[in-house]
Order: sequence, then C-alpha cells, then structure tokens
Amino acid sequence: MTMTQWFIFFLIVQLIHFLGTWKLYVKAGRKSWEAIVPIYNAIVLMKIINRPVWWIVLLFIPIINLLMFPVIWIETIRSFGKNSTIDSFLAVLTLGFYTYYINYLANVTYIEDRSLKSRTELGEWVSSIVFAIIAATLVHTYFMQPYTIPTSSLEKSLLVGDFLFVSKFHYGARTPMTTIAAPMVHDSLPFIKLRSYLKKPQLPYFRLPGFEKIKRNEIVVFNWPVDTVQRFFDTSNIHIDKPIDKKSNYVKRCVGIPGDSLEIKDGYIYINGDKTILPDRAKPQYMHKVVTNGQLSATTLSRYHITEGGFYGDYYLLNLTDENAAKLKNNPLVKSIDKEITPKGTYESGVFPHNKQYAWSIDNFGPIYIPEAGKTVKLNKKSLPFYKRIIEVYEKNNLTINGDEIFINGQLTTSYTFKQDYYWMMGDNRHNSEDARSWGYVPFDHVVGKPVFIWMSWDGNAQGLANKIRWERVFTTVHGSGKPVSYLYYFLGALLLWFGYNTYRKRKKEEGS
Repeated sequence: MTMTQWFIFFLIVQLIHFLGTWKLYVKAGRKSWEAIVPIYNAIVLMKIINRPVWWIVLLFIPIINLLMFPVIWIETIRSFGKNSTIDSFLAVLTLGFYTYYINYLANVTYIEDRSLKSRTELGEWVSSIVFAIIAATLVHTYFMQPYTIPTSSLEKSLLVGDFLFVSKFHYGARTPMTTIAAPMVHDSLPFIKLRSYLKKPQLPYFRLPGFEKIKRNEIVVFNWPVDTVQRFFDTSNIHIDKPIDKKSNYVKRCVGIPGDSLEIKDGYIYINGDKTILPDRAKPQYMHKVVTNGQLSATTLSRYHITEGGFYGDYYLLNLTDENAAKLKNNPLVKSIDKEITPKGTYESGVFPHNKQYAWSIDNFGPIYIPEAGKTVKLNKKSLPFYKRIIEVYEKNNLTINGDEIFINGQLTTSYTFKQDYYWMMGDNRHNSEDARSWGYVPFDHVVGKPVFIWMSWDGNAQGLANKIRWERVFTTVHGSGKPVSYLYYFLGALLLWFGYNTYRKRKKEEGS
C-alpha cells in the first residue's frame, strides 16, 4: 500500500470508530465530536477506560496493535458494565463491532471508578499472558531476537546448534512491513506449519537509526533475497512472492561492503585488489582430496577438527582449514593432500550472475562491483546481468530490453543510480555454503541484525545426553578476537549475589518491622 492509501485507510478507521462509540463518549461525559478527531479521540478513550495514555503508542506499532485492539475493545465495553465472558468473546469475535450494539441498542451506564482488576482468575491469566506477549514481541522486533544456527555455513565460527541473540539496534531496527502476522514467529506457525502472516496490506520499508554500519567481515543475519518459496519445508514447488520481512533468515559473513571491488582467486577473497584479512576467529574451510595408505580413525579425524567429509575407497574428501590441512599432511598415513579448487575459466551455471559471458566458479570469481547508494553505473548487455534483479526486484522499476536498448520505466537509458546499499555475504565453509556466489547481492532493506551472543550451544551429534551441551560455548560473544571466553560462571555468580542480597534485605526489613 502507498502512503496515500494508508492515509485513506486511517481515516476510514477513524470514521468506523466514531460511528461505533460517539454515544458512549457522551455517556462518559465527553463531547460526541471528540470521538472522531484522530489521536485526540484515542487520548480521550484512554481517560474513559481509565488506562494510561502511552497505550496509544502501542496501537501504532505493527503486530503489537493486533494484540492491543482486542484489549481496547474489551476495556471499552467493561467501562459500560459489560463484564461477562460472553461479552468479551463477542467484542473480539466481531472485531470490535460489538460496540455498535452497545452504542445504539444497549441501555448501559458509564462506570467511572470501575475496578481494573479482572473478576475471574482466567481473565487475570489472559491479561497477564497478552501483555507478556506484547512485551516479548517489542523486544523481539526492536531490540534482540533469538536465532538458531541450522547449517555449517560458518563452521568453526558458529556451529550447528548454536543459539544466538541477534541485535536489532546495532544497524537500526527495521519496522515490520507485514502488518498482519502471528507475534514472535517467522514465516510459519509451529506444529501446524501454516503460513503465519497475510501478504497484504504491507507497510513501506522503514528503519530506525542504528549506531553503527555493517563492517567488512562482520557476521550478519539477513532475509534471503531470492526466497520465493511459500514455506521452507514446502515440497509442492509452488512459488510465491514473500514479503521481505518474512523471507527465510540467513546468517553469513559480510565479506564485501558497498563500494568494494570483490574478486575470488583460487578460493581466497580479494577486496579492492588486496587479499582480505579475516578475523582470527574466522576459519575458512575447503574440500581436500586426501589419499592415504589406509583408513583414518575417528580419533584422528577429531584431532584435526574434521566434521564434514567421507571415505571413497582409496581416498577421502575432507573439509579442512588450511592450518589443519598442513597438520594432516604430516600424518604418516597420508600420501597426498590437495585442495579441490575449480580451475580459473570454468563456467558454473549456478554461480552469479548466471551468464555465459562470465566463466566463473565458486573458487575463481569476479571482479565485481558491490553497489553503493547514490552511485551510478553504466548499463549495457555486459553489465546488465549483475544489476537486473536490483533494478527490477529490489528497487521496483520496470525494465525492458529491445535489442541493445535498455528502458527503465519507459525511458531509454545507458546508466543506473542505486537507491540503497548492497552487501556480499559468504560462508566460511567455502565448499559447503549457499551464499552470494549463488544469488548475488543482499540489499540493506533485507538486513535483520548483528548476532552478538551465544546463550546456548547444543551438539546434536554428541554421544550421550550429558555431552550434548557445548559448555565452553555457552554465554560467549560472537565477534571479537582470540578464543571465545564463556561468561556463564560470571553470570551465575552475579545471580547468586543478587539473590543473597535480596534475601538479606528482606530479612532486615522483617526484623525492622
């Protein structure tokens, strides 16, 4: 929906509210016109139902307002003596239109000093749960979101089974674009696996100010730009356009930022002509062909931190860092070890930009330019494969091609100016990562946040239940240098001190009374 359409929708909502409540405003000692003035009518209504004015803010926050509207409907009818469970159900089931019945047909009296405490234990529980969900949704949407690592794309830095907290405020929290959705779930409902949202109406993209920009080589969570599958578990091959904020969440390392020139040579990344220097916690892995005089034991594989690979009769294919490959080479059972690099000049159809003009592979790729907001590039048949999706999909222009001529929104053009920044996201697991080498640039409006903290780590492959928690990774930071340090015991110590102090304070208070 455009801003004009949203404004018209807002005015219609105000009219609906006025027609359903103006008599109730009068019965509460207010003027009928106060029910139609936008914002002011909400302030007056909060006074009528004896609730804080700051509740109005919650009515304008997407997703949160879906929870707040039923609360307001119920509070309104209770202010006029409709306290029964059936009244509350009718208020919710009729989407608030039950107030029309009370406004025009019911003989009700305004209760100015009504008790705000629920008359039933069930009502008290429901009220507590609703506001707990509201608070959790606010934190989830604008401050910190939990996330689980599902794949080995960032193996060694982030492991499968790591449970993260992802900061929304570092890069600026993105306000929801999908207005009608279940709170605190992503694109599908738990257990029943149905879509958790309605595609329309949609709000325009907006992001609150952040206090830092995405830095090169930081790990970032983002919405997968080419996700057009209705649900990630859907096997029907039915493709739909998903809203940006409901596309699947991915986590990768941002190896290229806006304005960079990026190239991959024999598996190594070069930025602006220089070989990139990764943080010391980043451990890039590559598949290696290992020829041996016999089979390597599980203990040997574990010693070199090998978690992916297999034995193929007379050789192994093992996923190794350069450091571990050098160590394994000295093992007496190893005859030879070679990194599996696709030669330069090899065309792989699954590699961006998926065009035979560019004989590129996942190991030898580029150079490419990473678009920056406000910068202009030349457009022709050679450059268009890189920017076609940006122009058409991410920046919503009408692109047509007639021979050698390129038209954008009906205008013949030889250049294009980008409207937003783009990033290049890759996994450290170079030969087992679906990343930007497959689908290209990540727009800034797809960025979700910055993972900052591992609060739990679960090893699904460990033997025995007691060994499944990776205690050394619990309460560790995602970024930083050096070996990650667990702050679990510091946290438990602080928690113990707090409980001790709280108990002491209560005891002293009881002795004083």
